[in-house]
Formats: sequence, structure tokens, C-alpha cells
Amino acid sequence: MHIDRGRYAHAGLAAFVATALLLSTGPIQGQQDDSHWVATWATALVGRPPVPEEQETSLPDRSSNLRDRTLRQVVRVSVGGSRVRVLLSNEFGTASLVVGDAHIGMRGREATFFPGTSYDLTFDGALGVTIPPGETRLSDPVDLEVFRLSDVSIDLYLPEGIVDDSPTTMHNLSLQSSYLSLRGNHAGSDTFPVTATTQSWFFLSRVEVETDAAVGAVVAFGDSITDGARSSLDENARWPNFLARRLAEHEAPMAVVNLGIGGNRVLSDSPRATAGVSALARFDRDVLAQLGSTHVVVLEGINDIGVAGNDAEPRAEDIIAGHQELIDRAHAAGLTIYGGTLLPFEGAGYYTEAGEAKRQAVNEWIRTSGAYDGVIDFDGIIRDPSNPLRMRPAYDSGDNLHPGDVGYQAMGEAVDLALFD
Repeated sequence: MHIDRGRYAHAGLAAFVATALLLSTGPIQGQQDDSHWVATWATALVGRPPVPEEQETSLPDRSSNLRDRTLRQVVRVSVGGSRVRVLLSNEFGTASLVVGDAHIGMRGREATFFPGTSYDLTFDGALGVTIPPGETRLSDPVDLEVFRLSDVSIDLYLPEGIVDDSPTTMHNLSLQSSYLSLRGNHAGSDTFPVTATTQSWFFLSRVEVETDAAVGAVVAFGDSITDGARSSLDENARWPNFLARRLAEHEAPMAVVNLGIGGNRVLSDSPRATAGVSALARFDRDVLAQLGSTHVVVLEGINDIGVAGNDAEPRAEDIIAGHQELIDRAHAAGLTIYGGTLLPFEGAGYYTEAGEAKRQAVNEWIRTSGAYDGVIDFDGIIRDPSNPLRMRPAYDSGDNLHPGDVGYQAMGEAVDLALFD
């Protein structure tokens, strides 16, 4: 399958119509009655432990690399709006995070802003903000026209960096180049002095736009396959990106936000900090708290199965019970929730026949139980017809576990858009 990048060029702001909003905030000063705030981009955050000083790294992970520097971070939004605001997070920090200055604008080329679109990002009217450990801060609204499927750049000047021994609140695998400056406050600078790039997001939790009151959001909730592992850097080739492009082409009033985390499991926390707490533990923060969310697509469980190897536990019944709890919690919040079948993984490093039996049992339940409001049969799309335990070779990234760009495109194109009518 050929990926036609041209057909996915940036689109103008579409006219939006559709479902009612859940979990929206009340009207704010200047907000129209026929509009509301919707998450147009979001990411699932984790707490990365401090990087030892003796460990060689050029990434902006430690205080010595971030102190008195500016981060310019790039995100691809899914729907547009007339105003924008940003949620910053220090949820996993054990010390206060000091943001000395912040800026937002439409991205130009690489580390530049598109001319005339750069604005101060304020918090309760102030240019900077101090976020206590374990907390978040929402910026004031900015009168910036954000277009569907466009790139937004967000600058954070960190005069104190990360206090020693405090975990860093971040998303490990952004697959999007962001930029670290030379020393000094360069927030809003037209010519950003880049000293390093990073493929992680730091302290960014969500970008919201004020848009038509009919616009909703679908939350893609999962592990590394939803996160887009092994897709191409800076190509926005995760399966939720392809879904967002299709919704835009059909002028559907739906945002798509990606809350996948590499290594994540349904039932248990991962020993790897960058894989985060379990799906059950993070569901409220990463799904129910997303403004405007109306639908959820769940693709989780392969890591529960694979990491267990030949161990009897967790059983398929345990994983199914975890899915059922996610369904119950989504329904209690008024969300529509769809289940994605688990992809084939024969040949992956943690494949076992015992694990394959569990995968088949979980997929059979997803397909036939009627517990989910609908089923997206990713397994049926990705598997090789001549060897259903493996992916189609054209879809495989090479590790027999994660699709490549073409496989992710096939997944995004397999989603029936009528599910979001």
C-alpha cells in the first residue's frame, strides 16, 4: 500500500456539525454560547526518574541540560478553532516546576513560527507560572486561529530547569522533533537558536481549541501500537493520525487525541517508568478528563500477554475483566467505547504459544461478547492471510510486533467513520 502524503496536506478550518460534548467547561468571558473547548491534541504523561549525572546524554532530561534554556515543542492538532489554550503538567514532579515565559504560535519551517502568529502564553494574566508538584496549570485563552491538521509550536523557558532528584513529567516517544535552545529566554523568538533536538514531549499535557459546540473528540487509548512506535519521525504516521486525516477529509466534527504509551498494560504498572501506570490506573486522567471526549477506541492487552510469556497469569479472563472495567467506566461517564482486536505477534521477542492462546481468547471476546459498543478488527486487517499468526510483510515494521507506516495507514483506514456519526 502506498502512502499518499500529498492527499494529507494541511487543511483549512472545516465547518463542524455533530454530537454533544461531555466534560466541557462552562462558558468563560467572551465565549459564545454555540462554542466550547475541545481537546485537539493530547498525550499520555509519565514520570521519568532523574538521569544520573554520570550517564552520557544530550537529551533535555536533567537540570543541567534544561536550566536557563527554552524548549520549543511541536504538536500536530486534529481540529481547529478560533482560540487556543494549553494545559501544562508537573504531575509526576516532586519539586515545583518554574516556567519563566511561554509562547504559542503556528509552526513555520522546522524551529520557526509562521510570521504573525506568535503570541504570549499567560497564566492568570502573568507571563510565567510556577506549578507545584503533582499539579497542572491551564493557560489563559489566546486569540489564535488554529487550522485543522496544522502544527502548533509551544515555547517554555525554564530558568531553573528540573530540580535534582525530581522525576520529569513527559511523554517518552513523541516521534516529532522538538527543539532545545542555547542558554537564555528565547520564547517567541523568530530565529530560535537550536542547540539540540528531542523526540520527547516535556510538561505538555493537552492543547484545547474553542470551536463549534457540536464538535466531539475520540480518544485513542492504548500501548506502543497506538503511540506509533517504529513509525517514521516527523511524518505523523501513527494510526490515529491517519484516522484524523480521514475525518478531516469528510469534514467530520471530531478531534482525535492519542493517549497511547509504549509498553503499557491493562492490568499492571510497568517496571519501566516510561511505560506508565496500568490502563486501569490512568483511564480517568487520560480519557475521562479530555475535554469534549465522546468516543474511546481501546487497543490494549498485548503487553500483558507478551510479558507474561509462558506464565499462566494473567489469564485471558483477567485481561477481559480489565477491558470490562474500562467499558463500565466509559459508559458511566456517557462515552461510547469501541474495542480494537489485538494484532498478531508471532516472531516478536516475547511471543509464546501460551500467549497466542490468550490473544485469541481476548479477541474472540472482543468480537462476540457485545460488551463494547462496537469492534474495530485491527487483527483482521493486519494479519497475513497465508499465516494469520503474523502480520502481512508489507505492514510489518520489522519486529513482528509493531506495524510500519503502511501498516498504521491500513489500521487508520480500517476504522468505519460511521462509528462517529
